[in-house]
Amino acid sequence: MRSFALLAATAGTLALGSGATVLADTGDDSAKKTAKATTTQKVLLKGKTTASYFWDDGSGRAGDTGLPASGKPMQKGMAASPSWPLLTEGYVIYNGKKAPFFVGDRGPGNPSNRGIMLDLDAKTFADLTGGKFNPRTLMVDGNGGKGHIKVEYVITKWGDGLGLKNHPVAFSTGAYKRMDRNPATPPPTVLAEDEAEEKAEEKKKAKDEKSLAQGGKPGPVRVSPVKAGFAHTQPVAERKPAETTEAAATGTERSGLTGAAVVGGVALLGGGLVLGRERIRRLVRR
Repeated sequence: MRSFALLAATAGTLALGSGATVLADTGDDSAKKTAKATTTQKVLLKGKTTASYFWDDGSGRAGDTGLPASGKPMQKGMAASPSWPLLTEGYVIYNGKKAPFFVGDRGPGNPSNRGIMLDLDAKTFADLTGGKFNPRTLMVDGNGGKGHIKVEYVITKWGDGLGLKNHPVAFSTGAYKRMDRNPATPPPTVLAEDEAEEKAEEKKKAKDEKSLAQGGKPGPVRVSPVKAGFAHTQPVAERKPAETTEAAATGTERSGLTGAAVVGGVALLGGGLVLGRERIRRLVRR
């Protein structure tokens, strides 16, 4: 009886161990993957223009025209626009670099007639062009002499005051003095950097699928020792991705049946041993 109990305990351990392994190996991998969360600001307007730079601190140096029109002190991130409402917010993109801004002043003046529709603060301009802001001259040094750059602008919030809520127009039009109650319709397009990221992901996915089609490894597949003999009906490299889940489910079902069969077989074996002992005892008594 001690032998039977030992066999039964061993079989139970094997069955439980197999079941635990199956649960670990056949868990839903998709539930473990974290969905990509892309936080994107609402885009109200997109466009391109030529940007210059300024730094109006009221000192009268380097063409300084006085303190900013918004009443806010000159600072990094402040831009001047010839037509957008003051306190409009957004950002510019230059050679892959992104810099936020808010409209805190008016300008450029006459240059806006030549298509220069945005004045960035000198510190932001220096960051974008690889230069350095010179606080003595209020100029940008070390950027190869760049004073104008082509940028992409993105508006994420319109200011509440006077000004045109659309693509910028020259200062001479006087649009900055009028209230615009019909802002531009936001574009339905995705931002350029988000498009590039999505394309990179699609390219990687296509490469992985191509590798699988050519017999490449679809990734590591965990197999417990107990079910190693029957979990895979074909080599891992030959299985298609869609078959992986089906094979795992089949392995789970078979593992359960096998565990039950082992326990049942041991039970029958133990019963047979007990009956055999009783028959021997009767013969001896005779």
